[in-house]
Amino acid sequence: MKKSPEKCCKIRIILIGVGFTLFFLAVVGRGFWLQVIDSEDTVARARRQYKRVIPLTPRRGAIYDRNGAELARSTSVDSIFAEPLRITDVDASVRTLARPLNMTSASLRKKLTSKRSFVWLQRKVQPDQSTRIRKLGVEGIAFTKEHQRFYPNGELAAQLLGFTGLDPRGLEGLEKYYDSQMLGQEGFLVAAKDGRRKGLGASNKVVDGGSHGNSLKLTIDRNLQYLAEKELAAGLKEAKARAGTVVVLDPNSGEILAMANQPSYNPNAYGRYPHATRRNRAVCDEFEPGSTLKVFLMAAALNENVVQPNHLVNCEKGSYRVGGMTIHDHHPHELISVADVLKLSSNIGSAKIGKMLERQRYFDYLSRFGFGDKTGIDFPGEVAGQLRRPELWFEGDLAAVSFGQGMTVTALQLARAVGAIANGGLLMKADLVRQIVDEHGKLVENRSPQTVRRVVSEKVAAQVRSMMEMVTRQGGTGTLAAVPGYRIAGKTGTAQKVDPVTGGYSADKRVASFVGFAPADNPRLVILVVIDEPQTQVYGGLVAAPVFSKLVSQSLRYLGIPPTEADVVAPLPPVTLETKVAISTGTIQPARVPKGGSPMMPHCMGMSFRQVLQTMEERGLNIRIKGSGKVVEQFPAPGQDIRYGDEVWVKLEPPA
Repeated sequence: MKKSPEKCCKIRIILIGVGFTLFFLAVVGRGFWLQVIDSEDTVARARRQYKRVIPLTPRRGAIYDRNGAELARSTSVDSIFAEPLRITDVDASVRTLARPLNMTSASLRKKLTSKRSFVWLQRKVQPDQSTRIRKLGVEGIAFTKEHQRFYPNGELAAQLLGFTGLDPRGLEGLEKYYDSQMLGQEGFLVAAKDGRRKGLGASNKVVDGGSHGNSLKLTIDRNLQYLAEKELAAGLKEAKARAGTVVVLDPNSGEILAMANQPSYNPNAYGRYPHATRRNRAVCDEFEPGSTLKVFLMAAALNENVVQPNHLVNCEKGSYRVGGMTIHDHHPHELISVADVLKLSSNIGSAKIGKMLERQRYFDYLSRFGFGDKTGIDFPGEVAGQLRRPELWFEGDLAAVSFGQGMTVTALQLARAVGAIANGGLLMKADLVRQIVDEHGKLVENRSPQTVRRVVSEKVAAQVRSMMEMVTRQGGTGTLAAVPGYRIAGKTGTAQKVDPVTGGYSADKRVASFVGFAPADNPRLVILVVIDEPQTQVYGGLVAAPVFSKLVSQSLRYLGIPPTEADVVAPLPPVTLETKVAISTGTIQPARVPKGGSPMMPHCMGMSFRQVLQTMEERGLNIRIKGSGKVVEQFPAPGQDIRYGDEVWVKLEPPA
């Protein structure tokens, strides 16, 4: 039977009703799900649809020296952007803004006619430039705050600190190594937009500033770093050398107090300098140590009871053939003691002691002193140096390694190894960072001195220290390293450089070095000076030792360590030390006194930290410096006499 039309119509109406009912229930159910059950995700998606998020540079943590002096910080600066959809007169805007923005009219016009609702014009501009553009009041041009890295001491410790990019990720140095620790959470510029994705105007923008990254407190002492860089630069200039490195460390803790490299650069404008100036040569460059390695040969031989300091060695009148090559001494000697082998830096005597020690034992001791392996310092790009396995040494190789050729080291490896002699035979871990703190000053990580291993006995270390002390006394090769009033121990080094063209040793290129510690009876500082390709003289005792002497005399004075020897020329004036203090950095001299009597206080108001130091050096004054930035207060007043015993100080504060 066929269904009636009325019945079919009813069925269709029922089906349509059921469909609409199911659709309505689905809509209601979906709405309930979105607005009640999954409301948080729905709100977030809605925000993403009507807001545009522009990431801003996060604020990095600061870097301080061991005394709290600021070495790097992030400052707030203006970044300029445009909203092209709000600009009504593009031609007028281009004419007004091109010159202040230092942009070509074509490039600026391209940005201002963009179909986008937001374009950057310039990021991280100088305050004076930002002020000029603000005064122009151009419609559609707006400003937001971003963080820019600033290094208040300019070139000081530049290779250590490194620098950051625009983002601002660390690109080199400690900035790169600790990037994840120092980089805070990025902020956002949030721009509202309509259904057509057009901006709704600057008034609707909100800035989320993000969070502050962790800060570093280094082992470096800013004042010792300044002294090291100043004396190294002067030494390179006098020697007409290509480059140089100084490492200063505390032998008892292994902490690095200064690490200087020349030539240097200013990380505030790193793009203006050659790439070579940015390299931390103390960690990333390797060189043949030359005669400085004889210190460790002696330590190994004494520790193995192969020789004693008073044993005699025949130095063959200055010429000795071994392994198919002839070894020469700078001055011919016959029978000399083992102690004199080090004092006179005899290559022949060293080769014979190396032969007595034999390959495997000597290699083992060099390895225990840390040569051939990375120190593990918290710095990117460290190299390990080259120390071949002893089974690859021929007789001539053993002789060459005995006086510091045929292997390479880094400046840090060499200084750290000498630190093991200075502290009684313990190799210490090298670190550049003492503490990591968060934005509230709460301690995140604290590092204590760590002993890696014992290398030689205390008795042997004391014997080697005594032998090294003779190097700086009359008749030794390092007499120019002596400091009046103090017992100084050290060792000179001169090594030929490899010619990259011939593959052999260069006829005229040398690396001159001096490494030592002071005071010799109670070492507080280990200092290594390396001069690369000196031109006036080539020997470490002539070009590196004087730099060592000047640096030691000023450093001991800064640390308040009094002279102990009777040959001191004049008593040193007392120095009061406190946090953020620097002292006179010139060679110790009496103050320049006018004919009329007492020296006068110079006018220091408005001077920077470095300018005060230069004034102190020029006038031979010892002025206590408090704070950092620019001088805002001084005592005595400018032009007043400075009498013996007077307190003389200047106070610095950062610019407002």
